[in-house]
Amino acid sequence: MEMINALGRRKSSVARIFVTEGTGKITINKRDLTEYFPSPILQFVVKQPLALLNVEEKYDIKVNLNGGGFTGQSQALRLAIARALVKINADDKKALRAEGFMTRDSREVERKKPGQPKARRRFQFSKR
Repeated sequence: MEMINALGRRKSSVARIFVTEGTGKITINKRDLTEYFPSPILQFVVKQPLALLNVEEKYDIKVNLNGGGFTGQSQALRLAIARALVKINADDKKALRAEGFMTRDSREVERKKPGQPKARRRFQFSKR
């Protein structure tokens, strides 16, 4: 198998991944998965598509992650991994879509409006 690459996005995070056959090592920005995401919940989120298809020990994944916070980054990485697995085997797409791993979450932060403290919050109204 040659190197497969895929892209995943979430909020302002972008994950570019390169998948090769290997032993299940995930390297993010030249750091190990457990070092980059110390939280077990975020590690679980990243590995969800691999666990669903039982291929956790089959592929080595090299990741370039930038932008956003840790939650957005982990979900962007999950989308990228799911897309790469579909490129490897198109038959897996139905199972991944059923779990919601193939859908790009398009929600973005709403911009702050001028004359307001936040995007939708208004300053307190005073009648007198």
